[in-house]
Amino acid sequence: MIKRYSVLIGVVISLILIAIAILIYPGGTMFDEYSTGFSWTKNFMSNLFGTRALNGDENPSRIWAYLGMILLPFTYAIFFINMSKKIPDKNATSIIKYTGVANVLFTFLTVTRLHDLMLIISTALFWTCLVIITVFILKTRLHLFKFFCIIILLVFYYSVYLWGISDWSLLPIMQKVNFVSSTLLILGLEYFTKQEDFAHIKPRKHKELATNR
Repeated sequence: MIKRYSVLIGVVISLILIAIAILIYPGGTMFDEYSTGFSWTKNFMSNLFGTRALNGDENPSRIWAYLGMILLPFTYAIFFINMSKKIPDKNATSIIKYTGVANVLFTFLTVTRLHDLMLIISTALFWTCLVIITVFILKTRLHLFKFFCIIILLVFYYSVYLWGISDWSLLPIMQKVNFVSSTLLILGLEYFTKQEDFAHIKPRKHKELATNR
């Protein structure tokens, strides 16, 4: 039973740990260093991991945020491994499984001084897996998930656009929207899809080079 609900358990525990970190965050944002507490519209999640909060105070939320960030990518990796078993295409299966596992390391490293680089790599790995999964969802009869996948990908690419134009006023909000929507999608795909939903999809065969002698 624990194995069956490992993704749900991992997500719930991670969210509880991150919620504790948010509740005890002293304060300060990139817009106002004297603000109190964590602002959902002005703070980034990465603010929780600093030795000191942006207002200069000692940051007690750091340890809770670290614990949540250690557990969450492992939970995502379990999902990607499970999801890869439902898809009949061997190449796609390998990419989802191994990319999802590799994402664990890079996601954890986003809380280090290499934050910017690791964030780009981990984001690319995570969303590569979700894009591949979306391609196969679109080949099924799971119409509700087709809609959710497309909407969530559009939200993600809009967030990338905001990051590209340095729109820091809206980006903190979209970060939370991205996080919540992608997590809900993962839980939905984990518990409301099955291997039979993809069974009709024929794996792509490698083209063999024929030689005439």
